[in-house]
Amino acid sequence: MRAIFLDRDGVICENRPDHVKSWAEFRFLPGVMPGLAQLAGTEFATVVITNQAVINRGVVSADTVTDIHTRMLGEVRRAGGRIDRVMVCLHRPSERCDCRKPKPGLILQAAAEMGIDLTRSYLIGDTVTDMQAGLAVGCQCLMVLTGRGMNQSARAMRDTQMDFRFTRDLQHAVKTILYLEAFGADRPAPVSIARPSVAQPLVIPALPGHAS
Repeated sequence: MRAIFLDRDGVICENRPDHVKSWAEFRFLPGVMPGLAQLAGTEFATVVITNQAVINRGVVSADTVTDIHTRMLGEVRRAGGRIDRVMVCLHRPSERCDCRKPKPGLILQAAAEMGIDLTRSYLIGDTVTDMQAGLAVGCQCLMVLTGRGMNQSARAMRDTQMDFRFTRDLQHAVKTILYLEAFGADRPAPVSIARPSVAQPLVIPALPGHAS
């Protein structure tokens, strides 16, 4: 089995500076539903891997996070998408667990339980730690510029030797993966993109056959 691992905040839903603490605060990002619907028609399992230290910090309960995810899954299904599993790290950084990204513990757990071939799988995230977790286990990684992606793009290029691709958002990431799969690229070279600046914004070239 192969999988596409997804971060949650900044990839599926909007980031909030005070965290997503209830379903009322959960907002799907543009393009997420079409992207997940397109993934539903593929052979890939779709697995959400998310750090939620708000649980052990006492900001929200584990039951509240479970309720958010249950409602999220229901909305995705109603829109024609599919998420096969949601895996949550509830630990604070100070607890030094093996499951909080950039550690790949949750990815390895999913691989063991679901029989996933990580070297033929993908990870889509919006942070340096997402990229580091995916690269640590051999996944091909894509960094979206939603969420914290734009702000962390330069650091990600520096800290990971640019061994990943940039994409605009989840929907564009899915299109990129399907394009690579169709043309048989086992491990494509990353897209060459200049570091962002105020004077020269980051521009992602359109894929052949897709509008920008």
